Amino acid sequence: MSTYLAKPGELKKEWHVVDASDKVLGRLAARLAVILQGKHKPTYTPHVDTGDFVIVTHADKIRVTGNKANEIEYDRYTGYAGGRKVYSFKRMHEDHPERLLQLAVKRMLPKNKLARDMLLKLKIYRGGEHPHAAQQPKPLSL
Repeated sequence: MSTYLAKPGELKKEWHVVDASDKVLGRLAARLAVILQGKHKPTYTPHVDTGDFVIVTHADKIRVTGNKANEIEYDRYTGYAGGRKVYSFKRMHEDHPERLLQLAVKRMLPKNKLARDMLLKLKIYRGGEHPHAAQQPKPLSL
């Protein structure tokens, strides 16, 4: 008996649609990371991108539990001296709700070159509309 190892381009990638209305940020990000990596399939191979494409709609209706809305801060650095920018969860949720989910999923993916390709398969939209109807995505209930 030999272990099956998938080869790049051998597996067909599927498209899924997820409605993020009233979903908890961390729990949704954890499920999306598993699907992007392909760990939900029996043909999962660590060194090959076997995951599926995921379309997330209604990213502006995502929520967090407890007091995290007041405590969480996101920061980024411009590269210049004194260039650290700090944003609260509330401000980020108002301005860029799709970036909240993208950062959460990115931090749950492996830290290697393959993670960049996995993150490109995640499409996040603020409202309920998306331009990927031609791919015939299947609804995914989480």
